Amino acid sequence: MLLRFTLLLSFFCWSSALLAQNALPGQVFEVQSRAMRKNFSAHAILPENYDQSPQKRYPVVYLLHGYSGNQSDWPKKVPAIQHWANVLDLIIITPDGGFGSWYFDSPIDSNFRYQTYIGQELVQTVDAQFRTLPNRQNRAITGLSMGGHGALWLAMHYPETFGAAGSMSGGVDLRPFAKNWEIAQRIGEQPAYPARWEQYSVVPNIERLQGKNIRLLFDCGTEDFFWGVNQDLHKKLREAKIEHDFITRPGAHNWAYWENAVPYQLLFFSKGFLKN
Repeated sequence: MLLRFTLLLSFFCWSSALLAQNALPGQVFEVQSRAMRKNFSAHAILPENYDQSPQKRYPVVYLLHGYSGNQSDWPKKVPAIQHWANVLDLIIITPDGGFGSWYFDSPIDSNFRYQTYIGQELVQTVDAQFRTLPNRQNRAITGLSMGGHGALWLAMHYPETFGAAGSMSGGVDLRPFAKNWEIAQRIGEQPAYPARWEQYSVVPNIERLQGKNIRLLFDCGTEDFFWGVNQDLHKKLREAKIEHDFITRPGAHNWAYWENAVPYQLLFFSKGFLKN
């Protein structure tokens, strides 16, 4: 009997350790979106000292997923973000940005108001639920691919909310990709609505960043199909004399590239935060 109990206990401990190993970092929380009349799940990656320092407040980085992804993509594919939250002493939030929302409020589909959800409702919920430093100087946003477009788009439209923004392999100009990734379902077909395709892209609207004092870092690999539009963004920002950092190196549109890119983004943001 004792041997059986010992074996069961050993199995239980082994199973618990295995579950812990496979568990995603951070905690899941719910966000109510009045704009879309539904609830969303998000992950909060808290630094390891969060519970031990009940008086301390932390800067926040919002980390957006790409097309067809969800709130679990970053914790699942790059669990090392927990390490960076610990080392840099910050909170990382990975929200659900929809399968193909592109993080704006769709002019033709009222069910897609992800700009309002992420830029307003999510931020308000995070500041109410976690011990954040609730000001633009301690709040940044970045993402990959569709999320890279979304991060810069949201920073443009909410400069009072985000003091820093980034992008990794971002689809920062929608116009060359009229047949891809459900964009036309969100803003209409390009031949019928050419002005919308310009209005909802980052590159043609960089004047929104002028004088806003938003710290910018974007990153794209030379083998990426978005490399050209990122080069265009860099060129236009230089012409407009908008300060920014642009990183390019060999790499494709994949998780190996983004896993390498995200520590640079987080370090860039952390250096500019005004921590308490």
